[in-house]
Amino acid sequence: MPVKIAPSILSADFARLGEEIRAIDAAGADYVHIDVMDGHFVPNLTIGPMVVKALRPHTAKIFDVHLMIEPVDPHIAAYAEAGSDIITVHAEATRHLDRCLQLIRSFGRKAGVSLNPATPECVVEYVLDKLDLILVMSVNPGFGGQSFLPSALEKIAKLRALIGNRPIEIEVDGGVTAENAQSIAAAGAQVLVAGSAVFRTADYRSNIAALR
Repeated sequence: MPVKIAPSILSADFARLGEEIRAIDAAGADYVHIDVMDGHFVPNLTIGPMVVKALRPHTAKIFDVHLMIEPVDPHIAAYAEAGSDIITVHAEATRHLDRCLQLIRSFGRKAGVSLNPATPECVVEYVLDKLDLILVMSVNPGFGGQSFLPSALEKIAKLRALIGNRPIEIEVDGGVTAENAQSIAAAGAQVLVAGSAVFRTADYRSNIAALR
């Protein structure tokens, strides 16, 4: 199966986000990855639900919304109503992960769990029946432009074995480049999040093609 490419708009030009989303749509992006940071769970502030809602009319592509916020549960409804298709929460940001995933699905959205580099894959073992996506952080979250942590490859492979034949996608975020994409996919990842690797030049189509 070919990998899916999810450009992270964290690396886009924030002064013209609507135009940037239309451009990556035309360039062949599969998902639009939206990083939400709160300045508390991670040391940065980015996008709120009003911005997600404003961007929704610019593309029909899947909005892959990654919530790096704590507490996360009180904000699920706002991001669901703003037009998110996939809502991913950090296992480290909620005390009741099972309940949080149930909440996401109650809005008719796909549910994802993200694991920081130091978080073991066994955290998701008892919620697999409520998951559509597992996001492996291959950098410590909070900033774009970091280098890929090789330890993520072992975690991806272990998750692939744990998932078995369940219809759960493994997504990888952090330091993904055209040079390491093949090894990431070989370990078992199906969705590659890329910020700098897509937006580093104006030729988004070629950059996405290089990742594939």
